[in-house]
Amino acid sequence: MNAEDNRASQPSAADSASVAGSADAEPELDPAEKKRRDARAARDARDRRLVRRLKQGDERAFQELVHTYQDRIFGLVYRMIGNRQEAEDIAQEVFISVYRGIANYRGEGRFYTWLYRIASNTTKNRLKYLKGRNFHRADDIDESPAAHTKGKDGGPVVALQSVVHGPEATVQGNRLEQAIQREIANLEPEHRLLIVLRDIQGHTYAEILAITGLQQGTLKSRLHRARLALKVRLEPYLE
Repeated sequence: MNAEDNRASQPSAADSASVAGSADAEPELDPAEKKRRDARAARDARDRRLVRRLKQGDERAFQELVHTYQDRIFGLVYRMIGNRQEAEDIAQEVFISVYRGIANYRGEGRFYTWLYRIASNTTKNRLKYLKGRNFHRADDIDESPAAHTKGKDGGPVVALQSVVHGPEATVQGNRLEQAIQREIANLEPEHRLLIVLRDIQGHTYAEILAITGLQQGTLKSRLHRARLALKVRLEPYLE
């Protein structure tokens, strides 16, 4: 073999780079995950546009944000409070807070999680206010379609039977589902919030971390305790 043939038989720098690039390339996402990521990117881009317009004084941008997120926010609040009138008042207060505080939102995180942080904090503060004031739920949560609404921009609603582990996972019909919905409102506020965010509205752990400000280990341990507490409350329904 002459020198030219020997050179031809060696991989070129471009070939080596190509091989290395192929080895380092991330595996392709499955179509469903890619679709979810693309949808999330589109939602975030839309929110950024609306926030920018709202900061410039565009009232229509605010109405679009309300229209986009009102069902999700109402569902979160209603699940935690268990009273329709209170939930409507709190949801309205949340969006008023957004309108008044939008100048303080610097876009360092997703608008979606900033909004949810306001909603969860506002609801917890109202629960503290109502505690000891003879407050009672006026509604059966399961009877209100609004409590189930995930909204156009929300993640999938996760079937509660699939995440509360144990024999209740095999119970058929609506009996357990109704009991779960009813007993959520009797949990401690922090536990209610995590159950609703993760198991009702289907938020990812990353989103819940951003909303609550918890550390990952703390989040997982609290969610575990919340599910156990809910499970204990459901035991009478499983006898």
